[in-house]
Amino acid sequence: MAELDFKRHRRLRRTESMRALVRETHLRKDDLIFPIFVVEGEGVKNEVASMPGVYQVSLDYLTEEMNELTRVGVRSVIVFGVPNEKDEVGSQAYHEEGIVQRSIRLIKEEVPSLTVIADTCLCQYTDHGHCGIVREGDIDNDESLQYITRTAVTQAEAGADIIAPSNMMDGFVTAIRKGLDEAGYSQIPIMSYAVKYASSFYGPFRDAAHSSPQFGDRRAYQMDPSNRLEAIREAESDVEEGADFLIVKPALAYLDIMREVKDRFNLPLVAYNVSGEYSMIKAAARNGWVNEQEIVLEKLTAMKRAGADLIVTYFAKDAAKWLDE
Repeated sequence: MAELDFKRHRRLRRTESMRALVRETHLRKDDLIFPIFVVEGEGVKNEVASMPGVYQVSLDYLTEEMNELTRVGVRSVIVFGVPNEKDEVGSQAYHEEGIVQRSIRLIKEEVPSLTVIADTCLCQYTDHGHCGIVREGDIDNDESLQYITRTAVTQAEAGADIIAPSNMMDGFVTAIRKGLDEAGYSQIPIMSYAVKYASSFYGPFRDAAHSSPQFGDRRAYQMDPSNRLEAIREAESDVEEGADFLIVKPALAYLDIMREVKDRFNLPLVAYNVSGEYSMIKAAARNGWVNEQEIVLEKLTAMKRAGADLIVTYFAKDAAKWLDE
């Protein structure tokens, strides 16, 4: 057989040690952020029906959850609150004794080594389930900023290390930055949900956080999934307004957006591996259709390869254990 002239790419794939030697993208425990849902009451540890392995926990279980995270090597959490009381302006979101504020104080007292990120939104706290203040059937953008800023300040007062506003109101970064600075918290960074799509992948989260809109939907303020250039405009505005991190949400269906945002802006990029992405894999794994460990690590690596520096994921604890194997 005549000698053929072609490139032998397989030389670098022959053995596991060779593959590890030339691996371009690495997933680390420090990349992972674990979402936690905290509820009122005592003795509560409710598994979310649509999210197997994810729990709503009361404050008396919170330290146990945080200690488990530190044992497996996850060093960052993002806190979501589920209050007992809701009203039209979401007053429990910015109450000094709100469920998130109490949770933050407890975590920082009991497990101070953890980085605590506070989700800053009104949807879990309003009786209408929207992320801002409703006036005459519409979301009042500028009035909403006042309440969102109050929420961010009380979260910083409680000890939050990072404020993560997820409401998608225009100007939310500049309003929060001004509010934090004036309150003496200029050192607290903002992890902006800069690019948040009106996605069908959020369903299980709304089950966990009790945050479904009571009328209409969120398409008037969250982004149209068809749009790419709009994502760049949104991210650019947040960078100009003083964001310290940029989030793209959801992650898996928007890897192309993550890559474009990372290529254009020199800030840490966060992928949000959302609830629907989690629940689909859990359901498939329980039916024996996929290998859960392999598919989770593959998709988290894909997010890193697309440009993510950090990943918010409900798989954080499991992924941390698998990375030790």
